[in-house]
Amino acid sequence: MAAKKKEDNQEEKKLTVEEAFMQIESKIQALDSDEISLEDSFKEYQEGMKLLKYCHEAIEEVEQKVQKIAEDGSLEEFE
Repeated sequence: MAAKKKEDNQEEKKLTVEEAFMQIESKIQALDSDEISLEDSFKEYQEGMKLLKYCHEAIEEVEQKVQKIAEDGSLEEFE
């Protein structure tokens, strides 16, 4: 199970934030469908939450980099 989680994280890391948001949009559309089963909707929801977490972490990382640059005096703090 740990190997699968590591594999999932590596796959997500290959995505850009924009690609992850596109996949999230796709999952939202699938969840809006009247044709989706309960099991499939749960799977789509879980995958969407993983993608949202990935996006949040990626954005946080960029914010930290900008703040570090700001500490050097070259840019103002990112808000």
